[in-house]
Amino acid sequence: MAANKNSKSSVAVIMGSDSDLAIMQTCIDTLKDFGIQPFVRIISAHRTPKAAAQFASGAAKKGIKVIIAAAGMAAHLAGAIAAQTTLPVIGVPLAAKEGLAGLDALLSTVQMPGGVPVATVAIGKAGAKNAAVLAVQILALSDKTLAGKLTRLKASQAKEVAKKNATLK
Repeated sequence: MAANKNSKSSVAVIMGSDSDLAIMQTCIDTLKDFGIQPFVRIISAHRTPKAAAQFASGAAKKGIKVIIAAAGMAAHLAGAIAAQTTLPVIGVPLAAKEGLAGLDALLSTVQMPGGVPVATVAIGKAGAKNAAVLAVQILALSDKTLAGKLTRLKASQAKEVAKKNATLK
């Protein structure tokens, strides 16, 4: 896991369990591809609620600008964090072995009460990657370097699709 207790980061990636790291590594790696060293932690909304509240309420003072929170099953982490901060929170619902293939986590993450938003992405690895890209898009509003990297990403994706299309002819 990216241990970076002493470095400032603009993005925090938190997850409810160490078992979530296998999926969230995609998010961490995508952020690093954009030059962002994320602040990565395991925080449980249910097992460490005081730590979760302290993290959320103090995140902005640590220089964090966006929080990505991943959890499965009840998936309360993103909502619990959003309740304690004014920072944007992106929720990544994860499938649990004994859950409903992530549908339970998706509904828990997306169905927030009015005034406590959690931007919610897809279940699993695609959602983990999209959470990272969405965080970069938020930061790119005030960072021309990140905006340029996003433009290059979109152009690269378009080029890949065109290349695959050309093989069909």
